Amino acid sequence: MARRFFVGGNYKMNGTIKSIQDIIHHLNDAKIDPKTEVVIAPPALHLLLAREHLRQGIEVAAQNVFDKPNGAFTGEISAEQLKDSGIGWTLTGHSERRVIMGEQDNFIASKTKAALDGGLGVILCVGETLEQRESNKTLDVVTTQLRAVADQTKDWSKIVIAYEPVWAIGTGKVATTEQAQEVHAEIRKWLSSTISKEASENTRVIYGGSVNEKNCRDLAQQPDIDGFLVGGASLKPAFVDIINSRA
Repeated sequence: MARRFFVGGNYKMNGTIKSIQDIIHHLNDAKIDPKTEVVIAPPALHLLLAREHLRQGIEVAAQNVFDKPNGAFTGEISAEQLKDSGIGWTLTGHSERRVIMGEQDNFIASKTKAALDGGLGVILCVGETLEQRESNKTLDVVTTQLRAVADQTKDWSKIVIAYEPVWAIGTGKVATTEQAQEVHAEIRKWLSSTISKEASENTRVIYGGSVNEKNCRDLAQQPDIDGFLVGGASLKPAFVDIINSRA
């Protein structure tokens, strides 16, 4: 069965009530390819606003989740709370949390497992720095990040892997079509050898890193690129063009 194209929008720490409402209004009115699964990740403060006003068929993701059940964890959100609020997805492993917040592979894996156990889908972000790419360590870095998750969960049916080379996030630099396809193909090969052939065939591997309406169509035609995780461009009307890049 063909993998369903997947486009996520990560708003990061951006947006006001008014601007989020404007984005949602635009999405609700837009003609969106029904074959594409769309998930937006606004800041935590706006999750319920987004869920309340988004039309049916567009899902909402948290940008973060904690790896413990409800309890004395100030500032955190549990998978149970997200699920109870109608939020069906969460991001884990984004490079900004790895680098700025110091999140390690095992903690990200633990959060991923908690989210899956709590009934959420997970957009699991992996990727290398420029220094690691120039040292030919891309695949070592990415598979190490993935292996940490594999050590804690064997069911990848609700995981979407987002390959986001750190050097391309918010920089305007984009991995070439060939570079992105090469890493995606290697991730799929790793899934086959480490998880299962079924996981390799069914798990969606999406690309992130300065994706916009100008470069998305070429990337979308690659056999192992199953969609995008979009940052800044998801805040703009052109996000619809990215959603429809395979239409």
